[in-house]
Amino acid sequence: MAELNTGDGGGGKGGKVRSKKQSSKVDLTAMVDLAFLLITFFMLTTSLSKPQSMDLSLPDKSDEDKPENPTKVDENRTMTVMLGADNKIVYYMGLLATPIAGPKDIAYGKDGIRRELLKRKKTVLEYSASLGKPKNGIIVIIKPTKKSTYRNLVDMLDEMAITGVDTYAIVPEFSPEETNLIDKK
Repeated sequence: MAELNTGDGGGGKGGKVRSKKQSSKVDLTAMVDLAFLLITFFMLTTSLSKPQSMDLSLPDKSDEDKPENPTKVDENRTMTVMLGADNKIVYYMGLLATPIAGPKDIAYGKDGIRRELLKRKKTVLEYSASLGKPKNGIIVIIKPTKKSTYRNLVDMLDEMAITGVDTYAIVPEFSPEETNLIDKK
C-alpha cells in the first residue's frame, strides 16, 4: 500500500507561530514490485503466434542419385498446370499430344482452378475404382514460367492444400509445345 508520510514542520520551543509545512512523499516500492510481477506473469503465460508454413520437400540436385529408369506415371491421373504472365493459368489432363481434357485457360479461385481440381480429382478416383486399383489420387504438375509471379505459385500451392491434392510437383522445364501454348494464349 502506498503511505503518506508527513513530517513535523515546527520546532518544540515557543516563539513565532509558523504555519506547518507538510512534506508529502508516496512510497511506490510495492507498486513497482506488483508491476514487474504482472509483466512477468503475462510474458510467461501468453503464447506467441507461430508462423504458418507448408512442408515442402525438394530433391537433391546431384546427378548421381537419378535412377536409370524413371518412374512411369499414369497419364489418366496427371494434370499439368502452367502458370503464365498476368495471372494466367493453362491446364490440361494427360499428355499434351493426346490430352484427355484441355488445354484450357482458367482463372484462380473457387470458381476457376479449385473447381476444376475437385472435378478432376473425383474423376480420377472413379477411374481408379472402376479398374479395381487402390484409390490413387490425382497428380498435379505445376509449371511456373519465368514471367509468372511468386504469388501465382503460392496461390497454386494454397489450392493444392485446400482441395486436398496430396501428390504434386513443381517442374520448371517446358517442352517447346508447352511454351508455344502458354505464349499463344
